[in-house]
Amino acid sequence: MTREHLPNRRGAITLDFAHALDRGGQAFAFRATFSAFDDGRVGELFLNSAGVLGTALDVGARDAAIAASLALQHGCSLELLRHALTRNEDGTPAGVLGRALDEIAKVAS
Repeated sequence: MTREHLPNRRGAITLDFAHALDRGGQAFAFRATFSAFDDGRVGELFLNSAGVLGTALDVGARDAAIAASLALQHGCSLELLRHALTRNEDGTPAGVLGRALDEIAKVAS
């Protein structure tokens, strides 16, 4: 499958959210910025841990966003990616990437 490139000039939406890394644990602040293809499909995601830049938590979030962006640009849908990620027993996302994608799905549709 060929990688689909985003337009050179494109808008972006930034979302701030909190996510606890374990049930009942401390919630950390994150920032997600995403862009879409001309047809509205999400095609790019930037993710970082607001306030603790450069930490292992931040690097993990940024790397997850890069992998997700490549999947989206190679034809994986946002919905497929969301549903492929680990969920808690109550259906909420277990990881920060899943939480970011859920937040994006709320505003991207």
